[in-house]
Amino acid sequence: MAESRTATLTIDGKDYQLPVLSPTEGPDCIDIRKLYGQADVFTYDPGFTSTAACDSTITFIDGDAGVLLHRGYPIEQLASRSHYLEVCYLLLNGELPSAADLEKFEMTVTRHTMIHEQMHNFFRGFRRDAHPMATMVGVVGAMSAFYHDSLDINDPHQREVAAFRLIAKMPTIAAMAYKYSIGQPFVYPRNDLDYAANFLHMCFAVPAEPYDVNPVLARAMDRIFTLHADHEQNASTSTVRLASSSGANPFACIAAGIACLWGPAHGGANQATLEMLRQIGTPDRIPDFIEKVKDKSSGVRLMGFGHRVYKNFDPRAKVMKQTADEVLDLLGVQHNPLLQVAQELERIALQDDYFVSRKLYPNVDFYSGIILEAMGFPTAMFTPIFALARTVGWISQWKEQLADPQLKIGRPRQLYLGQSMRDYIEIENR
Repeated sequence: MAESRTATLTIDGKDYQLPVLSPTEGPDCIDIRKLYGQADVFTYDPGFTSTAACDSTITFIDGDAGVLLHRGYPIEQLASRSHYLEVCYLLLNGELPSAADLEKFEMTVTRHTMIHEQMHNFFRGFRRDAHPMATMVGVVGAMSAFYHDSLDINDPHQREVAAFRLIAKMPTIAAMAYKYSIGQPFVYPRNDLDYAANFLHMCFAVPAEPYDVNPVLARAMDRIFTLHADHEQNASTSTVRLASSSGANPFACIAAGIACLWGPAHGGANQATLEMLRQIGTPDRIPDFIEKVKDKSSGVRLMGFGHRVYKNFDPRAKVMKQTADEVLDLLGVQHNPLLQVAQELERIALQDDYFVSRKLYPNVDFYSGIILEAMGFPTAMFTPIFALARTVGWISQWKEQLADPQLKIGRPRQLYLGQSMRDYIEIENR
C-alpha cells in the first residue's frame, strides 16, 4: 500500500491535504482518517459503496472487467483445477498448499466434522417448519456454549481451532437443519468421504438403505462451495468484521454473518431466482414474462441476471454454467418444468438485445439455483448451502482483521437530520 500523493480538499476557503493510497489492484483510496480531527467534518456514503473500511490481501474484484481473484489466483482456474478444501487453505494461509500440507489440512477438517452430541437437542427445540437459516443462526451461535477452548480471540492457537471447527462442522449443521425440516433422522458424517460428498451423504442418505454419492453431483457441489467461498467486503463479510471488531467470539461473529446472508438481497438471491421460475411456470409463458420485465411500470423483476458488482459477465457464472450443463445432462430436465423454464429463459436472455445491451447475463445465483433444484434440494436450503460455503471466507477475513494492528471497533458516523435540542414539555401542556 503505497502513499506518494495527496488530494486537496477545500472547505470554506481552507485546504486540507489527504493522503492518496495506492493498492496493488483496483482504484486509489483517499485516506480520510484524520479529516474529522482536522476539519470537523464527516464524509457521507450510504451503504459504504465508495468507502474502503479495511485493507485486505484475500480477495480482489474488478467488476467492470469481470475479474475475481483469491490471493491473486483467478476464480476460473481455482474452480476448474482445484477443489474447495484447497481453496480454503489458500484463503486462510495466503498460498496454495504442498501435497503434504493439503493432506494434513484435509485430515484435520475431516476429524472435526462431528458436533457435540448435546447440540442435537437444539434442533429439536425448533418448530418443524422453521427455516433452516433460522436454525443455523441459532445453532452456530450456540457453539460458543460448547467449545469453550476456542473462544479466546487473543490466542492464535484457539483462533486456529475455531477456524477448523467452523469449516468442518458447518456442513454437518446445515445437513442436520435440512433433515430436521423434513422429519428424517440425522445422518452422521463419514470420514471416508470428501467434503462435498460427505455433505450430500448427510443430506440424502437414510438408515433404511445404502446411498452412493454420484461423483458428478459431488463435483458440482464442490464447485458451488468454491465459487461462493469469498467475495471481498460484501454485506455479510462486513457484518462479521463489524461484530469481530468488538471482540466477540468467533461463533458469534459467524452467526452474525449467517443472519445477514439470510437477506433476499444477499444470500437469498438464488432462492428468489427459483421462485421467479415457479411464477413463470412453463416455457410458453416466458415471452409474456420478458415483456413485463422490459416494462418498468409492471414491477416485474428478472432475478438471477446481472450483478451489483459485476458490470460484465460474472466470472463465477461461466464455470457454474458448465457445471449446470453437466448436472442437467446427468439428471435430465424432461420431467422438471422448472428446469425447462430455466434453460429456455437463459437461451432467450442471452440472445435478446434488451438484456445483452444492458449486460444482464445469468449470474452465479441463476446457475447454482438450477443445480441445487436438480439435485433435489428445496429452495429453503439454498441460502444455508451458501452460508456453508462462505464460512471459510468469513473466517479468513476474521483472522486477517484480528491480526491488523490498525484494528478499531467499528463505529460509523451519521448525517443527523432530526430535531435540534429542545426543552421537555410537561404532559398537561402538550
